[in-house]
Amino acid sequence: MKFNTTLLCTLMMLACAAANAAENKVVNKLYSEKGEAGEQVITQLDDGNYSASLNMSWNNRVVTINETLQVDEKGVPIAFSSSGTSAFGAPIAEQFSLIDGVARWAGNKDEGMLQTAEQRYYVPVDEAGAASHVLMKALLGSLSRSVDLFPGGTAKLTALKTVTVKNGDNSKEVTLYALSGLAFNPSFAWFDKDGHYFAQDFGGFMRVIREGYSLDNFAELTEIQKLAENDYLADIARHLSHTYNTVLLQGGSVVDVLQRNVLKNTDVLLQNGKIMAVGPGLTVSADAQVVDARGKTIIPGLWDMHGHLSKNDGLLNIAAGVTSVRDIGNNHENIMEIAGLFNSDQLIGNRVYRAGFFDKQSEYSAGLSVNSLQEAHEKIDWFADNGYLQIKIYSSIDPTWVKPIAEHAHRRGMRLSGHVPAFMTARQAVEQGFDEIQHVNMLFLNFLAGTEVDTRTQLRFSLVGEKGGSLDLTSKPVKDFVQLLADKQIVVDPTVSTFRSLLLGKNKQIDPEFATIADHLPPAIVRQLKGAAMNVSAELQPVYQQSADAMLKMVKMLYDAGVPIVPGTDNIAGFTLHRELELYALAGIPALDVLRIASIESARLVGAAYHSGSVSVGKDADILLINGDPTTNMADIRKVALVFKGQHYYKPDELYPVLGVTPFTDEVAFKP
Repeated sequence: MKFNTTLLCTLMMLACAAANAAENKVVNKLYSEKGEAGEQVITQLDDGNYSASLNMSWNNRVVTINETLQVDEKGVPIAFSSSGTSAFGAPIAEQFSLIDGVARWAGNKDEGMLQTAEQRYYVPVDEAGAASHVLMKALLGSLSRSVDLFPGGTAKLTALKTVTVKNGDNSKEVTLYALSGLAFNPSFAWFDKDGHYFAQDFGGFMRVIREGYSLDNFAELTEIQKLAENDYLADIARHLSHTYNTVLLQGGSVVDVLQRNVLKNTDVLLQNGKIMAVGPGLTVSADAQVVDARGKTIIPGLWDMHGHLSKNDGLLNIAAGVTSVRDIGNNHENIMEIAGLFNSDQLIGNRVYRAGFFDKQSEYSAGLSVNSLQEAHEKIDWFADNGYLQIKIYSSIDPTWVKPIAEHAHRRGMRLSGHVPAFMTARQAVEQGFDEIQHVNMLFLNFLAGTEVDTRTQLRFSLVGEKGGSLDLTSKPVKDFVQLLADKQIVVDPTVSTFRSLLLGKNKQIDPEFATIADHLPPAIVRQLKGAAMNVSAELQPVYQQSADAMLKMVKMLYDAGVPIVPGTDNIAGFTLHRELELYALAGIPALDVLRIASIESARLVGAAYHSGSVSVGKDADILLINGDPTTNMADIRKVALVFKGQHYYKPDELYPVLGVTPFTDEVAFKP
């Protein structure tokens, strides 16, 4: 669920200068791991008018957008319109006009007006590519390679490398550019010499290449793109990663997640990436670095147990104090590269723990697909042989395969988790070998869908939204099911914040899960967080609110019954984990246990508790200094002042500005 289709439409379609007379149409092909996933077509109708269409599908999500755009004699957009359907079913409808220096825009996300004499270019929230086509033309024509935007901000373009791509009789000279100003990090994409969008790799999730060129051409370009991204992020690491020999955190409140208590006025000594001592009145040599931790809280580094990592997530996670992430499904080459770069600290990023992922081939399947049970067993063996810790399966898996898949995974020393396959209940999945269930909606579907509803479709969202709130959580069937989870110690990865984002989004309002931090986020990100994700009528919105509230009640039921819970995001890195933990506290789970869930319990699940997950002597120095007290106010979890990960430490007040984010707390000074 993490993938942001709005960002894809904006960044991926950064297409292009105006088409010349010989070529007034540009067609780009989109590919997922399953094969061709869609098409983007941008057409120049005449000197001042464009049309564009985008059709793409993945994981039972379908995006369709149709767009028209008119520019004036200077190439500045003066009229824009888009319509279509977003990935989770919400309608797309957006318009823009610029008349006599007055810009007006309106859509399901937001609306506004701005009068200005300065030349600006409109960036839609949802588009098929024509508006970005014109924006790219303006950037290439600008001496400074920058232009101001409506509703606000500035886009900047940097040329990185030029190569010639050949496929049969087709040949193009293309340049890799970095475009910044539209997201947390720059977008890296290829354009031909006329400025037309040509190719881009989205971390293995989606691939884009011009019609007439092959995926072999794409592979050549993506290696260069990866190196450019790595160079950009490595430069940040060189400037903002700090090493130490000895650091003393003096006089803080240390959260002991093992004993579920807080040690007041306690020191923590770190040396060469390890925790060397924890106690009052510790002494160090004169050359040690000392941090005054009085009035602050020292906790273990946080764990996100449901990530789908990109290299850009590393900065967001570390700035938020997320030092470890279980990647629950990714392209193998992508996650191996990320793990190598993050674990070695070549790039700033969290420690990586890998889960293998596959589905059965179908029109709804996601990611890597298999066609038979034998192929599933072979895939399990491949993941085991390549160092993956567990297996995650998805909604198209044949229910009759679950038991033999579980048995084979267990033989290979791997756990089995996932979405509950369609036409199967969660109870049946547990009885046939599941060790863990991803997403809180799967628990509700156990009662609302049974074995009849095709939960490969978006019914797995809408059915819970419409009926989850009316499910009697005190009924015997629900209590018996929760007790089964407790008896078998089935782990639940709720991702409740992400589901609340899906159910509670409303047009022209910011996602309530991020509303309290909106003032800290870049304007372009805030705009993307506005609007409804699903097509929920006004009459049903109170019903969806009840269902969102029921999800919190379910999480508390799990906790009370002794069902293991691990926190995951499946959404924006870092910030979503903070909200997930805040929701656990709001549900009624004691703060110390929320912090325990987000540290030692998660570390135990992946077999890392012997070296991580608590502020304990001998463990890795993966700890946070919080300028507040999350044991009394979980919202303080955002006030991370220092992040230690092994032999490095990081200052969020330095990292966040690189991402366009306003820090949540002030710098903490080191004493010489």
